[in-house]
Amino acid sequence: MTTEQRPVISHFINGQHVDSDSGRKQAVFNPATGAPVADVVLGSAAEVNAAVAAASAAAPAWADTAPLKRARVLSKFKELLEKNHDALAAAITREHGKVFSDAKGEVTRGLEIVEFACGIPQLLKTQFSDNIGGGIDNWQLRQPLGVTAGITPFNFPVMVPLWMAPMAIACGNSFVLKPSERDPTPSMMMAELFKKAGLPDGVFNVVQGDKLAVDTLLHHPDVKAISFVGSTPIAEYIYTEGSKRKGAYPLRVQALGGAKNHLVVMPDANLDQAVDALIGAAYGSAGERCMAISVAVAVGNVADKLIDALVPRVKALKIRNGMEPDAEMGPVVTAAHKSKIESYIEAGVQAGASLIVDGRNVSVAGHEQGFFLGGTLFDHVTPAMSIHQDEIFGPVLCVVRVPDMAAAIALINAHEYGNGVALFTSDGNTAREFSRRIEVGMVGVNVPIPVPMAWHSFGGWKRSLFGDTHIYGEEGVRFYTRYKSIMQRWPESIDKGAEFTMPVAK
Repeated sequence: MTTEQRPVISHFINGQHVDSDSGRKQAVFNPATGAPVADVVLGSAAEVNAAVAAASAAAPAWADTAPLKRARVLSKFKELLEKNHDALAAAITREHGKVFSDAKGEVTRGLEIVEFACGIPQLLKTQFSDNIGGGIDNWQLRQPLGVTAGITPFNFPVMVPLWMAPMAIACGNSFVLKPSERDPTPSMMMAELFKKAGLPDGVFNVVQGDKLAVDTLLHHPDVKAISFVGSTPIAEYIYTEGSKRKGAYPLRVQALGGAKNHLVVMPDANLDQAVDALIGAAYGSAGERCMAISVAVAVGNVADKLIDALVPRVKALKIRNGMEPDAEMGPVVTAAHKSKIESYIEAGVQAGASLIVDGRNVSVAGHEQGFFLGGTLFDHVTPAMSIHQDEIFGPVLCVVRVPDMAAAIALINAHEYGNGVALFTSDGNTAREFSRRIEVGMVGVNVPIPVPMAWHSFGGWKRSLFGDTHIYGEEGVRFYTRYKSIMQRWPESIDKGAEFTMPVAK
């Protein structure tokens, strides 16, 4: 397909598709074939400003819309998402590479957030205190912020935007989405579905772009809050830059960064279950998940048995084009990312780790130009190695051997990231002690990927989260609203004369 024949993916601003005047484009690839399938425009400051202007114009009326009416629009949006479930999943697979069944699961998890957001009339309820003294009543409101924005990663082009936009919109805000330029089609599909659901023009906007678009959003005075999910360096940059903005309304930032998630296997664990968990959590989506398990911590004498059980499973992974029904692992997202993962594998070898299964030089018949890697397995990894320290974001599993649970906890707590962790054990006290002592935001016990459900909230500790609130759930309601306390009384209950003392409850 020549450049002239490829479709061009642009912006969605104020309820319509908008072409870009920036003159900049970037190819969008099908990772399974290695071929470009579209071009995405990279917006300029002008497109970002236009989107924010549209969101600013739409925000007051949307904020004044009754929460129940907002919920009904979201309910219709949920219905349209369900009808277009497989089309969205196919778009994910085509531009990201993950297998189709995994892409369908991504859409479903996003749908659950929309379903939770449909309960916004209940979620916005607050407390009322009658007659606290002197005929005064006291109650609270949670009111929308205005224009909010989201910057989302390539690995979940449907789910992560749905972590943000439905909660922001349900709370009465308008929203500007800056999706990843690597897989931009799903964002445009969701914009069309929002419009069909009856969302007023300007309440949801999409601006395609790169760092220029991010920085313009970050420094725009009319943007009141930004949610981000991605790498820790960018999360820290967004949080730091956002903190610099002064004035009447400092920017509110919620920036979720990277991870290095461990799965601890105790000697009393069910080994078959632990191996199943590791295979799915380490190699699902080719390891391109912020909740992927990339380190297995083998405690005591379980290490050799664990390696023996893992090796044949890793070698037997069905690596295919993600649309093939028996595919277990698809390609990684770009050629550059494939090269980066390969460089980490080589670094592990040079550092002295034992490369038990080498996933490099994999070729998939009929897709020789695709960005494929096989599953990689290292043993005898030490904490100082880069393959343990860094987030590789690929199908690489490292096994670290420790003598006991105390050493496992110390290893994990010493790491700069604290996103997710799992423990496999048959002992309840071990699980309780581990859950209490581990310094990680999301903990799974015999659950390999502990992603909280929609009515809870997602987020890590340490350098995996910058900001005060986790994402979606009730934490999301708090992030996308301002708290206001109101005290009120009426003339008949007001005593005559000025009061010069601090009012107290009487």
